[in-house]
Amino acid sequence: MSSATTINAPPNSASVGGFSETAFEAFLATRDEPAWLIERRRQAFAKFQATPWPTARDEEWRRTDIRGLKLDTFGPPILSEPSPADRVAAAPTIDALAAHYATGIAHINASLSQKADASKLGGAVLLDLASAIKLHPELIKKHLLTDPATVEADALSALHAAFWTGGTLLYVPKGVKVEAPLYSLICLAGQGHVDLDHTLVILDEGAEATLVRESTSRGRDDSPAFHAGGIELFVGAGAKLQFVNIQNWDEQTWHFSRERAYVSQNAEIQWTVGGLGSRLAKVNQDVALMGEKANAQVNGVLFTTGKQHLAYFTRQDHIAPHTTSDLLYKGGLKDRSRIVWKGMIKVEKDAQRTNAYQKDDNLVLSNQARADSIPGLEIEANDVRCTHGATAGRVDEEMIFYAQARGVDRATAIRLIVEGFFANVYDRITLEPVRETLRLAVADKLGRR
Repeated sequence: MSSATTINAPPNSASVGGFSETAFEAFLATRDEPAWLIERRRQAFAKFQATPWPTARDEEWRRTDIRGLKLDTFGPPILSEPSPADRVAAAPTIDALAAHYATGIAHINASLSQKADASKLGGAVLLDLASAIKLHPELIKKHLLTDPATVEADALSALHAAFWTGGTLLYVPKGVKVEAPLYSLICLAGQGHVDLDHTLVILDEGAEATLVRESTSRGRDDSPAFHAGGIELFVGAGAKLQFVNIQNWDEQTWHFSRERAYVSQNAEIQWTVGGLGSRLAKVNQDVALMGEKANAQVNGVLFTTGKQHLAYFTRQDHIAPHTTSDLLYKGGLKDRSRIVWKGMIKVEKDAQRTNAYQKDDNLVLSNQARADSIPGLEIEANDVRCTHGATAGRVDEEMIFYAQARGVDRATAIRLIVEGFFANVYDRITLEPVRETLRLAVADKLGRR
């Protein structure tokens, strides 16, 4: 395979485009990192080289076609101070986040552009990962990309583990409760084309925190962009985490992300996902209930237009007994777009008295849009309560007629019906700014022609 070939086959050559062995060695030369981290990167790169590229022959990728992705046209981000123009482009999003949350951290084109105000962190630590590795090396070494499931799942996961750049750490020590919500912004602006960020959240025993993470594109041209990210959430015993992840890339961005939460005994997580942007997205979102009486609520709001393709695969992994999970995803589709959701409730043999639920509903707003919903159960225990369901349907013409008969025009009637469709998932979200952000984003996409 030559370096100019589009990668649709196993990347087992030593010269694969911008992520070749030469590029990898040059990338390592720019990193001021300890030996243990460099070794982890090398192991991940070897895995990337040895792992077949995803194709339609793979069950997980059967409904997601990435043959149009020309990986060889991208490469590791070149870190530099964000330009004034890029800062101006990102400013509206940063200002909007700052208006609603106590403080936060921002990356523009993989480079740190804003640090969190330590006086507003309530005893927590919110840092870029490059700084965190120097200031908290043992903490990072213990948690960062230590689960093979986050590194070896596929070639894109291995690529991320080898080349991740511009990550974020939120660490909340034992017993610390951060009252005000925090934010993290990941932005591609101007000439930015590649982002490989990693988010690491660690809550010690009894800690509490809320983090809102948004990824977005601002002021870019129409050229393709590439994002391969990772999220790891560690929720200690008795801790409580609210984590919101809003994906709002532009429609030229290829988006891949592998995300996993580890929830300990008596701990709780509320994880809210907004899938709104990107050209194509393939996201794996897993929750592992590791300790007895661990609890997870997962909320998802997806909306697609044009030719967008969003594929979200969720997994509720019950490992300990007396654990609870509740997942609700809602999707709206317009034009020729497509949403694929595949959910799995996995109950291990020792996870007796599990209570798990998952539901995915889709509202199809055009004859050419398509929704694929695939719920699943894999149960090895014999004393459980597990239920799932999925629906896909169109706007009820009788409801539209009812509204029109009372003087409401058709477009407004459809908008009201769509808002009602998403209402019960909005009601589960406790942060008013997040509810409003998602509501306005859906309304904006609904209004596009």
